[in-house]
Amino acid sequence: MLSREYKLKRDNDFKKIFKQGRYSRNGFIGIKFLKNDLKFNRFAFVIGLKISKKAVLRNKIRRQLEEIVRLSFDQMEIGFDVVILVEKEIINKNYQEIKKEIINLFKKIKLIK
Repeated sequence: MLSREYKLKRDNDFKKIFKQGRYSRNGFIGIKFLKNDLKFNRFAFVIGLKISKKAVLRNKIRRQLEEIVRLSFDQMEIGFDVVILVEKEIINKNYQEIKKEIINLFKKIKLIK
């Protein structure tokens, strides 16, 4: 689980990212990201009701995404705010497939060295 300091929570931060940030998509995962002036990265995960009406399933997806980000934290460039968006196809994917997609997307946007 990511510690609190690495999570985006404030509404103003989300508005800034969605207004000024860059977007990249790969398969069933999209990333909206923006450079921040901090010495660490902050992340948010958007798993809406369109993905599943069941909170248990949405929380499972969020926990998987958090774990993938946490495990690749030491390889990342610092100073970014990142919002990870998912599409409905993620329900049919296992952990390894999700991890592969996210790592490829991080490399595509040069977030991973």
